[in-house]
Formats: sequence, structure tokens, C-alpha cells
Amino acid sequence: MIYIKLLAAFLKIGLFSFGGAYGAIPLIRDVVLENQWMDAEMFSNLIALSESTPGPIMVNMATYVGSKQGGFLGALAATTGVVLPSFLILLAVTVLFHNFLKRKKVQAVLKGVKPCLMGVILATGIYMAVSICIPSGVSRHMAETQGIGSVFLAIDPAACVLLSVLGLVTVLYQAVRKKDFPPVALLSLAAVLGCIFYS
Repeated sequence: MIYIKLLAAFLKIGLFSFGGAYGAIPLIRDVVLENQWMDAEMFSNLIALSESTPGPIMVNMATYVGSKQGGFLGALAATTGVVLPSFLILLAVTVLFHNFLKRKKVQAVLKGVKPCLMGVILATGIYMAVSICIPSGVSRHMAETQGIGSVFLAIDPAACVLLSVLGLVTVLYQAVRKKDFPPVALLSLAAVLGCIFYS
């Protein structure tokens, strides 16, 4: 039954996604692609949509995937699955272990997990950049029909330019102003550039 499958899949994601939404994206991607709930290109669009709408990215993604597969009940099952582990763990820590996070062993575990999370988030960023610049469906089709060298012909120049401009603006802003470029401004700039390049 699809509702149980959605609940179990997102329960696993909620249980093992350390480091917030960006750390969870590879887990969600694996589950979604493995179950063929959407393709890689649609998943990239889902990340952009979840990032630009209000609320936590993980919850937005779970709700959308659940809704797409099982309507309202599917959305409820997926959202419950992704939220439940964090809720129960935080509840247990708050109620039972007042000094839990201050313990040396817990601090050691958290320090060990941080570098791993940085790698996962970096890998996710690289995957997203490549999948945006080279649409997976196009590249797979060209590789199968015309050989692996033809994949480079599938590169989307507009996406590469847009990605480069956004990266350059972010780096320059940080170098000049000594602080991060505001996410709302970055999303707005990306939306404007998207309208210019793709209209």
C-alpha cells in the first residue's frame, strides 16, 4: 500500500538525516529515484520549489512527494514520517536528558558527524549543479544513441551562465560586505535571471 510505503520511506529519511535539509537531500533523492516516484530532473525542480516556498525544505519535499503519489493521505503519511523521528528525539532529550548535549561522548559524536555532513552537502551541491547544467534525461539519451562524447552537446548554456553569475555575485558580495548574501535577495535574483534567460 502506497501510504505505508511513503510513511516507511520518509520515516527512514527523518531518522537518518543529520545536518538538516541539505544533509537529507541525498537520502530523499535516493528514495524518490529508487521508487520511481519522479525522475532526476523533476527532483531538481522539487528542490528549487521547496527552497523557495515557506517552511522547512524536508517537510515541503515530503509533502509534495506524498501528495503526488497518494493525494492528501499520501502527503500526510510522508510528512508524518519525516517529522516524527525529530519530534520524538527532541521530546526525549528535553524531558529526560537535561544535560545530554553537554556530555563529552555526545559532543565527540557530533564533532565526528560534522565533517561527514559537510561532504554530503558539498556532494549534493555538485550533483545539483551538474544536473542543472546537463539535464539527465537528455544526456542519457544522447549517450545511448550518439556515444558518451555527445553528452557535452547537451549542456544547457543558459543554466551554466546563470549558475556562474549567481556564484560570482555571492562570492563578490561576501568579499566586499564581509557577510553572506541574503537568501531572499539571492532567490529573487535567480528568479529574475531565470525569466530573462528562459523567456
